Amino acid sequence: MSALGRLNFRKKTDGSAWNKVKSWFGYNLHLLIDADYELPLGYEVTKASVNDTTKLLPLMEALKDTHPQIIEQAQTLCADRGYDSTRNNQELYDRYQIKPVIDIRHCWKDGDKTRPLYPNQADFIVYDEDGTPYCHGGTKPEEQELIPLAFDGFEAKRGTLKYRCPAAAYDFHCPCRGQCGNQPQSDYGRIIRIPLSLDRRLFVPTPRHSYKFKNQYKKRVAVERVNSRLDVSFGFERHFIRGQQKMQVQVGLALIVMLAMALGRIQQGQSKQMRSLINPVLTRAA
Repeated sequence: MSALGRLNFRKKTDGSAWNKVKSWFGYNLHLLIDADYELPLGYEVTKASVNDTTKLLPLMEALKDTHPQIIEQAQTLCADRGYDSTRNNQELYDRYQIKPVIDIRHCWKDGDKTRPLYPNQADFIVYDEDGTPYCHGGTKPEEQELIPLAFDGFEAKRGTLKYRCPAAAYDFHCPCRGQCGNQPQSDYGRIIRIPLSLDRRLFVPTPRHSYKFKNQYKKRVAVERVNSRLDVSFGFERHFIRGQQKMQVQVGLALIVMLAMALGRIQQGQSKQMRSLINPVLTRAA
């Protein structure tokens, strides 16, 4: 089921490369699961050369058509960086009211580690490619000590991420605190609001630098456990299936068996073994 990218280098008679051919073989399984119960909700098998980012929203739309109640109850969607895109982040939140918890691809090609939050005015606030805002306290670029701003919550009605001055939030001295943003010094400190619309790929309702994002992203291992069951228990790790349609059918049958086993366990009062494919061990009292 795994996909593999391969680079083939063709060389001239003198040994120098003259052409580079990129090819893929195998299939990708795009699997949508319930992270709490580790059970499949939707899937699609594609060629390994198909862009992963284009398959997330069709899976969500298919689930909405068949089980709209699941979409209504879902709060977050976790995915690896293969599904990272502006459209995916935007549609998940704007259309389905689901917060994206998706790892980010680093795509900046200009060599910048940070960019100014307000490029048209002199200010101390910058942000990096993970969407983390910093204050450099007015120091010169070569002397910059980037201090992360203190996250103060997501304002859903405004569509903004709220941050506070780190010096005020963490109670340390900053020589530029009184002049920061031309705002008077206060105990609460300067407030920075970053609209999601500034960059929907970088800025998401649950910031990637927050503890909440990291804790929620850990739930993505549930899909890896389902993949492991498909590979080991259902034999897809060493398969001899040829053809995308056959692979689609075989994977569908495996997922149906997985769901049928879970339903049978629940009906027999064995809900704790709903993911098990073997008989539970019975013990007798001594």
